[in-house]
Amino acid sequence: MTSGISRRGRVLAAAVGTGVLVPLVATATPASAAAPAVTCTSAKAGLAAKLKKDITAALATRKGTVAVGLYDRSTNTTCTLRASSAYDSASIVKVTVLATLLWDAKKTNRYLTDRENTLAKAMITKSDNAATSTLWKQLGMTKIKNFLQAAGMTQTKPGANGYWGLTQITVTDEQKLLKLLTAKNAVLSDNSRAYIVKLMGQVVSSQRWGTPYGVPSGVTVAVKNGWLQRSTNGWRVHSVGAFKGGGHDYVMTVLSHGNSTMNYGIATIQAVAKVIHKDLAAS
Repeated sequence: MTSGISRRGRVLAAAVGTGVLVPLVATATPASAAAPAVTCTSAKAGLAAKLKKDITAALATRKGTVAVGLYDRSTNTTCTLRASSAYDSASIVKVTVLATLLWDAKKTNRYLTDRENTLAKAMITKSDNAATSTLWKQLGMTKIKNFLQAAGMTQTKPGANGYWGLTQITVTDEQKLLKLLTAKNAVLSDNSRAYIVKLMGQVVSSQRWGTPYGVPSGVTVAVKNGWLQRSTNGWRVHSVGAFKGGGHDYVMTVLSHGNSTMNYGIATIQAVAKVIHKDLAAS
């Protein structure tokens, strides 16, 4: 999904008359416009403060706008940053597409067809766009919206006119979806959950960057990434993941835009993921 190459905005230089001093303080950002802070809570003593400090440090020198979500069932730990900020989904929405397909099939007590299985596997493991477009069109907007309602994903707005990659997503809703995939619930059957997580565990090696970065050995990984360049806000680079092992059971979402390149966005996500894995492993 690419809808244009980033264009450099014109820089307007203002001439300052000779002898006029422009105090630097005049351009300082007012306190009211300060960037939102990472917030963490945990049942494990000291863990919330450690995560808040380390995630904040990981993002301190990074450009772009980043949103973060973490939830660990084992220690009842939650961290958020810009949880309700909307981002163009890019390929992250593909997990929602598959969840909708399975949710809808379950309502009529049917299994996925061989064709649907083939499309689903290509969509998740290789991030195949054509397969996604086929399933998006098959489902239609009504079923997609009905699934979002059932899942409580009230902040997610499906992309119009077939542009699934422009679906508006938030950390809050992506974390809701990941929680549905990783624990028993009334929305998705156990078989459906297992199928999605299995495919997310089979993502091709070239697309296993992002949230799995720095994961401790022995911890299982399920991941889906997304990337999209547009003429405004540069590259959107996102990663969602589910991790289990080492005494922890956690899900993580990192969304970003305003990245100069795709690789820059990946590096930002991986800086966050690395400290999260490290802090949880040490707790």
